[in-house]
Amino acid sequence: MLISRKKIAKEKVSLIMNGQSAYCESKELARLIKKELQSLNIDVHEDVTNIGSWFIPVSNEQV
Repeated sequence: MLISRKKIAKEKVSLIMNGQSAYCESKELARLIKKELQSLNIDVHEDVTNIGSWFIPVSNEQV
């Protein structure tokens, strides 16, 4: 079964838009998520580790 990486990225961005954190293991998926977040002008904190990346939404209250 094939799963579209773009679809997964959009699902992760949807989580972030709802105030939840999102995790991905691959650099390619992280790139797609960052690209989508940038196009939507959504601010996140990205925590990159050697096993994957966490995208944590930044609320206006924290800025």
